[in-house]
Amino acid sequence: MSRPHFAWSLLLVILAVPALGDEKHNHASTAPSHAGLDKLKSLVGTWVVADKDGQPTEEVASVIKLTAGGTAIHETLFPGQPHEMVSIYTADGPDLVMTHYCMLGNQPRMKADPKSPANQIVFQFAGGSNLDPKKDKHMHAATLTFVDADHIEVHGVGWENGEPAKEMCGELKLVRKKE
Repeated sequence: MSRPHFAWSLLLVILAVPALGDEKHNHASTAPSHAGLDKLKSLVGTWVVADKDGQPTEEVASVIKLTAGGTAIHETLFPGQPHEMVSIYTADGPDLVMTHYCMLGNQPRMKADPKSPANQIVFQFAGGSNLDPKKDKHMHAATLTFVDADHIEVHGVGWENGEPAKEMCGELKLVRKKE
């Protein structure tokens, strides 16, 4: 690259960097609000499994963080374990959707029922990739219950051969880990 071209390229980079922090260029500030996604944002943090008495254990079950400029929630389930998985929650127009990247190698998509009770978000199967819902094992539904600011319950429904799978998913009671 010739010296004048390099100088112009460098100047363009220098001028562009301040725009990255400029509010009018920040898409997250103009992203539409979604009540369900806003509710999920309250869960950002680390969640551990509760013992039989509802007390926190040391077993980390979920790490939830904001990503994509605050327009998506990234959840890592069972981080660092062989069965680690990821779920991504985002708004899709008027809908709240989740894609679950499962240890089974499939990616079921679920849509939140807009008529979910106030303390719950109920997700129902809405398609997926790398699976045939009529026969393949997959996560088919999930209900997230907000008990209080530091306690949630997650109930998942697995599916196999076109019907609920009894030995899959189940229920987790989680407690927010105090940092």
